[in-house]
Amino acid sequence: MTETASIPKAALWMAGWLFLMLVTALAGRETTRDLNVFQVMEMRSVIGFFMLLPLVHLAGGWAAMRTARPAAHIGRNAAHYFGQLSWLYALTLIPLAEVVSIEFTTPFWTAILAVLYLGERLSRAKIAALVLGIIGVAVIVRPGTSAAEPGHLVMLAGAVGFAVSIVLVKALTRTESVVRIIFWMVIIQSVIGLIPALWVWRTPPASVWPWIMLIAFSGTFSHFCMARALAYADAMVVVPMDFLRVPLTALLGYLVYCEQIDMFTAIGAALILLGNLFNISRRKATVADLPSS
Repeated sequence: MTETASIPKAALWMAGWLFLMLVTALAGRETTRDLNVFQVMEMRSVIGFFMLLPLVHLAGGWAAMRTARPAAHIGRNAAHYFGQLSWLYALTLIPLAEVVSIEFTTPFWTAILAVLYLGERLSRAKIAALVLGIIGVAVIVRPGTSAAEPGHLVMLAGAVGFAVSIVLVKALTRTESVVRIIFWMVIIQSVIGLIPALWVWRTPPASVWPWIMLIAFSGTFSHFCMARALAYADAMVVVPMDFLRVPLTALLGYLVYCEQIDMFTAIGAALILLGNLFNISRRKATVADLPSS
């Protein structure tokens, strides 16, 4: 359902998204050391379903989960499953900061799709924020300085899947509750990934179970936070806030895996932060900026 526009509320929900996505990155790296990405995806969705049940009950129970838009849910989750699978696989190939940096080509695709599909407007502040963000990501990745690794290409493909998913989530928030969106996410993605997961299945070692539970929780409820943020502000305001995940993930990689943060990462992160601050300070929150139900 469409909420009254509120940048502070959108920013608060995005803070939850950022924290949980950092947890997901860490848990994803650890689980994929022992398990195939298809199995991790399936366990994340199935366990996430049971974790979501208390919210389903509070939201009105099974009857409240009925939807008149099954095709939109299926399309959104097919795109997101592809993006998430690519993201997890890329974690096994390249450093955390590189995964997330390349993932941030997503706003470029999201901006285009949001204008074409959602009818959102491109203000000067939004354009400036996106340009600064994209330049910042380019500084970090430095395309053309070396041969692209398979992990880079995998994550680039995943970024397109994420962009489609974000736009479809925004469209769904016009008529669907956040809990219903996440409910159908875990169900549809469980179905999509069942056969591939069974094909590569192995019994998880006891040491991996805490990470599995973490990725199930963070992977499910991070999307609750994102959907809530998108209910309070349009995609081109919410997505640039997510640029902060680049320097935060680089810091996580340094602290946990000793992945070095170089000068380019610092400069790129500064540009990304500047774009976010400029966008938030210049934009006025009005109901007219949000699509009507």
